[in-house]
Amino acid sequence: MTVRPNEEVRQVNRHADPLSAGARDIRRAAQILASRVPGRLAPLAEVAYNFSWTWRSDGEPVFRSIDAYRWRLCRQNPVRLLQEAPEESLERAAMTPSLVARAEALRDAMEADKGRPLREAGDATAEHPVAFFCAEFGLHRSLPVYSGGLGVLAGDILKEASDRALPLMGIGLMYRQGYFHQRVDAGGWQHEYWYGTDPERRACARITGGDGLPLVLKVPVWEEELAAHVWRVDVGKTPLFLLDTDLPENTPKQRFITARLYEGNRQIRLAQYALLGVGGVKLLEALGIEPAIIHMNEGHPAAATLELVGREVARGIPFKEACDRVSRRVVFTTHTPVPAGNETYTREEVEQVMPHLNAQFGMNVESVLGLGRYEPGNPHEPFGMTALAIRMSRSTNGVSRIHGEVSRRLWHSLFPGRSLEQVPIRHVTNGVHMSSWIGPAMRRLLDQYLPRGWHAAEQITDPDTWKAVDDIPDEDIWAVRRAASKRLVGWVRSKTVTDRLTRGDTMEYVMKAANAFDPDVLTLGFARRVATYKRLHLLIQDRERFLRLLEGPRPMQLLYAGKAHPNDDEAKRLIVQFFGLKSDPRTGGRVAFMEDYDMGLAGILTAGCDVWVNLPRPPLEASGTSGMKAAFSGTLNLSVLDGWWAEAYDGSNGWAIDGTEDPNAEAKDARDAAALFDLLEREVIPLYYDRDLQGIPRGWVARIKASLRTIGPRFCATRMLDEYVRDIYTTN
Repeated sequence: MTVRPNEEVRQVNRHADPLSAGARDIRRAAQILASRVPGRLAPLAEVAYNFSWTWRSDGEPVFRSIDAYRWRLCRQNPVRLLQEAPEESLERAAMTPSLVARAEALRDAMEADKGRPLREAGDATAEHPVAFFCAEFGLHRSLPVYSGGLGVLAGDILKEASDRALPLMGIGLMYRQGYFHQRVDAGGWQHEYWYGTDPERRACARITGGDGLPLVLKVPVWEEELAAHVWRVDVGKTPLFLLDTDLPENTPKQRFITARLYEGNRQIRLAQYALLGVGGVKLLEALGIEPAIIHMNEGHPAAATLELVGREVARGIPFKEACDRVSRRVVFTTHTPVPAGNETYTREEVEQVMPHLNAQFGMNVESVLGLGRYEPGNPHEPFGMTALAIRMSRSTNGVSRIHGEVSRRLWHSLFPGRSLEQVPIRHVTNGVHMSSWIGPAMRRLLDQYLPRGWHAAEQITDPDTWKAVDDIPDEDIWAVRRAASKRLVGWVRSKTVTDRLTRGDTMEYVMKAANAFDPDVLTLGFARRVATYKRLHLLIQDRERFLRLLEGPRPMQLLYAGKAHPNDDEAKRLIVQFFGLKSDPRTGGRVAFMEDYDMGLAGILTAGCDVWVNLPRPPLEASGTSGMKAAFSGTLNLSVLDGWWAEAYDGSNGWAIDGTEDPNAEAKDARDAAALFDLLEREVIPLYYDRDLQGIPRGWVARIKASLRTIGPRFCATRMLDEYVRDIYTTN
């Protein structure tokens, strides 16, 4: 799997390390930004161009201190903040010595972090890193090139690699319109809209060559070559490279390839995957990088393997041997058993979007198409991206123990002659980047009681580190949770009024949430992609029972959020079902839909809700990570025993609903809805409201401690990346 740099880019990188391409362009962008602000704030221009500020405790507070209103208006984008903040706000900040000192401290910490030498990661070294391909990356809401869990997981891997100084680079696409924004009307029907975003106003820089002109990749898609530029994004020490086709030299159809994430048009979507895979390999060639490992995160970039095989064949290597050579350096993570996440295409669709395969492989093109089929010799079977990825990888893993088992069943027929137990698909259970998702107050509390440096890689996965959680006074944990509830409810009251006014609701209904949402009422959170298998409808399966709990003597309130795919009308109707409850006077002040779910909203909800509810239909969850994020801030989980929760739940750290599979979906839904309400009525609600004379729910706090102690070391990204390095990135 050799990629050779062209001469022009080799000159650019002659004296640089392999991952430094574009670093000069990032520095230039930061210098230009620094020239537009008072000199004392110049350090913040450097900080703004590196997403490590998002997980530093003083990162957001420093930028927000410059101009809180403008910070909100620009959706927490520090580059835009420094470009757009009024002159008086910037001058006032520059004349505040404490703020200037904090800015300098952030810059100094960032520089010290970037100066650390890279470590080895299995087979990967600084000279030959891991090339991590993914269709989406969720780093922060200010760079909207993600849709949900897959992208946020990818972003957390880049962040953790930076913390660990591991040699890893990300490769993805620069979606100019990103994923859709959501507006819900008064009846609950979802409407989608997109708007263009300018990368020049975000924390990234277009990579240029030695002549100062943008690096241009030529990628064959359809019957032509399209041009792509490359943007560099700094994620601490880890670079992310995003390919962009919105260029004047491309046709309108070509420019649209990197417009929208998960575009509904099948040809455009397949063209995106061709650009990601083939273009990603061409990027590695242009930058002079020969990766030790290509890690395909989901099947979208699987065309990269075909490009690499084609290059081996062009050198005279027989097709089968070429496949073997490539697969020895490719690993693959599958993220879902849901059919929509394992896309297939007809032969005609593949030939339309990637006709170069015929010229590249000639007589072997049928064998190429066979790599993506259950039955390689069946010309009528569609071509699958996941099947191709599995066949072309030395290692395949699911993202939880159950998902590994399900994946072996699902893809068993790719391995004829092997028993189910012999199917070579393992699992690495997901984890999340602790510093990105833990609430600031909980972080300060753990800093006070856990061993010094507890969040460092050497300590965070050690259960002994977390034993000190039991020494934290109940009063302190409860104080943190009360403060989180108050912040959440204050935000909900404001947002709900705005959302309901925008929908055209009556003023009486508009003001109900503002007047009735209460930080002292048990708050349930349900926020994730809206899909039928996520079973949002179970919350109102027994409508009267649900409504009684809202206004009972020990009441509860519900915040829910999520986007349905634009083409999924069945999922959209789930939101409509909830809005059908608006006529009941018990719901207006106790139930609120949080519109336009994104990473920013996810952070607010996971940190502030009391109970995080997850109700997937087993075994379709794969893993799930939002509950891990919630647990880090002291929110308790109530979930079906599927995905990660089947590994985490121990009876003391939350609540569980049976995860047994049942082909009778209707009967399973009825049982699980009943189990949900039984738990709420008999255990969750009584435990929350059972207070001692000091007003502390001791039993509830005990569960929070058990949750932190058991989930912290096992479901952080540190443990996850440890397993990838040890089990996936290392040749056995």
